[in-house]
Amino acid sequence: MSETTSDTPPDRLSVDPNSPFYDADVLARNVGVRFKGQDKTNVEEYCVSEGWVRLTVGASKDRHGNPLTMKLQGAVEPYFREG
Repeated sequence: MSETTSDTPPDRLSVDPNSPFYDADVLARNVGVRFKGQDKTNVEEYCVSEGWVRLTVGASKDRHGNPLTMKLQGAVEPYFREG
């Protein structure tokens, strides 16, 4: 079985289809994100080179129906989950 894509997640990735950093093929590979050493499941977007993540805040929505997010600075480690 040959792997045509890299084993390293991209530097920046978003789960929002309207974002220029959205990549359905990469997301289908089950990307996980460690932020400051802890696994996070509510990451909307991340950037490794700039050192930040954008996390969803509860179930609240903005006026456009998008989840409310908060941007946090720190060490970001994306990885592909097994299975």
